[in-house]
Amino acid sequence: MEGNRQVVLATETYGSGESWEYVAQDGAMERRRDGRDGASGGGNYVIGVFKSVFLPQGYPESVSADYMQYQFWDTVQAFASSLSGTLATQASLRGVGVGNQEATVAAATITWLLRDGTGMLGRILFAWRKGSLSWYFARLFADVLNDFAMFMEIVAPHFPASFTLIVCTAGIFKSIVGVAGGATRAALTVHQARRDNMADISAKDGSQETLVNLAGLLISLVLIPLVTDNPALTLSLFFLFTALHLFANYKAVRSVVMETFNEARLSIVLQQYLRDGRVLSPADANRQEPVFLDFRRTASIKYGVRLRDEELQLALKNNSKPYLLGLKNGCVSVCLAPQVSVCDQLRAASQAISLRSLYMNSSATKALPNGTLTTLLSLKGPWEMVCNSHSLMDRMFEAFLKGVESAGWQTHRTLLDWDEWRVQWKSKTN
Repeated sequence: MEGNRQVVLATETYGSGESWEYVAQDGAMERRRDGRDGASGGGNYVIGVFKSVFLPQGYPESVSADYMQYQFWDTVQAFASSLSGTLATQASLRGVGVGNQEATVAAATITWLLRDGTGMLGRILFAWRKGSLSWYFARLFADVLNDFAMFMEIVAPHFPASFTLIVCTAGIFKSIVGVAGGATRAALTVHQARRDNMADISAKDGSQETLVNLAGLLISLVLIPLVTDNPALTLSLFFLFTALHLFANYKAVRSVVMETFNEARLSIVLQQYLRDGRVLSPADANRQEPVFLDFRRTASIKYGVRLRDEELQLALKNNSKPYLLGLKNGCVSVCLAPQVSVCDQLRAASQAISLRSLYMNSSATKALPNGTLTTLLSLKGPWEMVCNSHSLMDRMFEAFLKGVESAGWQTHRTLLDWDEWRVQWKSKTN
């Protein structure tokens, strides 16, 4: 009958988590979830509260696609690290004299202050000199160093004469971990935020970490009585937790798909493009990015450096770009003009990487019976290589830039390690 007809007046959604309809029937209006009668059950309510407390608002649309996989492995590694930290803290407390009637409060306090003080100095120095590290390497480097620092704290009580020195060294290592971990966390938060919701993601990450540490605390209450005065069990459990910690960290960093270029990812994508004209997607390039440092011999690239006076005329030759490139002693240097854009920076970095490849391929002739680098460069000097790299970029960079944008790369910002030197010069006139 006409009087029983249901009319949907409005619908509303909360991300992809909830959907409601406002239905009019017989002169009355009813709010229904998902077009079906009935309110959310108790289990759905609990899940909703859990998501609201521990997941960013608007999840999963408000975060990157790799968010949940990363957070799962990050939670596992944080739990393992929390248990390892409990073992290290227990050993440190025993080392400063807790439970020892001959130990004095003053001596324990001095040892603790020295450890914290050296850690503060280490944090300042590492933040000053850290340089550019791959996101993968910086994260794994920090976690390996943290595990090693906790191992030092566990064994320190067995070397009473050197206890203070050992725990102070461990404090320095942990301070480096804090700096490296904070830097990588910041880069990851920017990557995960899809609605400029960095603050929300960072806050929810803190809540997740607190929950994990609370779970670790509860397990530690059972663990500590078992390991007290049992060094063998302490070390066994520590190595077990460390193995789990490192494995989870590896899985965590491998689950992340960064869409911005650092030097490693840009080099991978550019080399593939120069070989066959194919642009790798962020997922493909991230899989190829080395997790650990690449110790193969390669020419270094310095971004945003000072200009060498004796190279000014050579650098300006046939150059109309807002950057200058130089090649000397196996190092590629890039000088930037004050008005350089992000696109110009990306082009300069691409040219520097192609120039490095050209130089390394030329250097490989040293392995030939009669080939030497000196002979090669006399035939094709470094500045001729620079000029060739300019020509290469003129031919292919615009197409390359369109290709990487179409493949899903972000080109409005980069993670390249530019220094702050900027050079103003007058273009050479003929």
